[in-house]
Amino acid sequence: MTMPAEHAGKTADQPPIRTPAIDHADPILRVLPWRTDDGKPCLLSTDTPSGFMSRLADNVEAAQTDAAKTVLTEAERALTNPLSTRAEVEYAGHRLSESLKDVLTIAESRLERLLAGTPVDTEGTEK
Repeated sequence: MTMPAEHAGKTADQPPIRTPAIDHADPILRVLPWRTDDGKPCLLSTDTPSGFMSRLADNVEAAQTDAAKTVLTEAERALTNPLSTRAEVEYAGHRLSESLKDVLTIAESRLERLLAGTPVDTEGTEK
C-alpha cells in the first residue's frame, strides 16, 4: 500500500511532511458560474483576472443575476395571486430554486476571490 505524499515519512511523534509549493505566484482559482455535464463545478486557474474566460464568466454571472431578478418578480406574482394554479406555483418554485443555486454559486465564488485578495466589484468584475 502506498502512503499519500502528505503522510510519507510520518511517525507517531512527527507532523506530516508537506511537499513544498512550486516557486511561482499562485494563479487565482475561480469557480465558474456553470457546471460540467456531470454536475461538477468548473474551475478557472488564471493569473490574469481580466482575461477572456474571466470576462466571459463575469458576463454569465451578470446574466444569471438579471435572470434571477426576473424570476423573483414573476414568482412573487404567482405566489401572491390566489387564482394561480398549482402548476404555476410549482413552476415558480422550481425557477426560484434554480436561480438561488446560480446566485449562491456567484456569491461563493466572489467570496473566495475576495478572501484570496482579488477585489471584486458589485457588478462581478475583478478590479
